[in-house]
Amino acid sequence: MAVSLDKVKKLKEMTGLGLTDAKKALEDVKGDFDKALQVLREKGLTKAEKRGEREAREGIIESYVHSGRIGVLVEVNCETDFVAKNDIFKDLAHEIALQVASMAPEYISKESIPEKTYADKKAEFEKAAAATGKPKAAVEKIVEGQLNKYFGELTLLEQVFWKDETKKVSDVIDDAKMKLGENIRISQMARMELGVSR
Repeated sequence: MAVSLDKVKKLKEMTGLGLTDAKKALEDVKGDFDKALQVLREKGLTKAEKRGEREAREGIIESYVHSGRIGVLVEVNCETDFVAKNDIFKDLAHEIALQVASMAPEYISKESIPEKTYADKKAEFEKAAAATGKPKAAVEKIVEGQLNKYFGELTLLEQVFWKDETKKVSDVIDDAKMKLGENIRISQMARMELGVSR
């Protein structure tokens, strides 16, 4: 199947693949750009993923204040000063700050949830699910679903992106990684709301 040169160029630019590989990736999925991107992500073939977990020590601290009532600081890191000055990276940092302001996450990632907090919530869900009298396997699935939903709403990377409900914040960061070819991570965040203590 013939695929448009524009799609091939766009995929090449976003992933760092050569033209031939980008064309083949699109042909394999009958020209579906999003599917090609997903397949490449799953195979770990994008240029950012090839770099693995290289240290991200550059970046910016982005701030956002909403109507003098909500204030946010986020530290978004990348690998090089060059990327830190890139508009795509700056826009990402701003979008992350807006996400923190509007969705008030308590944790950056699943790994940053304190073990005790997770264990206590799990015990609470297990007790409630066990009281339903359902089989153990069903109870485990119910609890897993409840934990994913509960902490997904409180965890920045797992939250639905405020600007596009079809994506999680982690997907938006992955897209930026592919465009920029560098590892990107959120190191710190702080959110203050007038009259609300945390």
